[in-house]
Amino acid sequence: MTTETRQHRKTLEGCVVSDKMMKTRIVEVNWRRRHPLYEKVLLGKTRLHVHDEKNETKSGDQVMIQETRPLSRLKRWMIIKVLSKQS
Repeated sequence: MTTETRQHRKTLEGCVVSDKMMKTRIVEVNWRRRHPLYEKVLLGKTRLHVHDEKNETKSGDQVMIQETRPLSRLKRWMIIKVLSKQS
């Protein structure tokens, strides 16, 4: 598999809300969508289980995550970059 085919994975930005598990973080991703018929802006959030190999993030950190193969029953994402640390 070449690197060209791996460029099509989804990336999202979110905030780490839990760091209580080893090598796993829970990241909350906020989204906005417009209703197709009524044009109202819908707000929502999604909580994703994310793989963090080095346990380098803490609660409150802003991170960029990328879709990956299934790593466990719930983990389908991994952290690729820490955008800002919580001070």
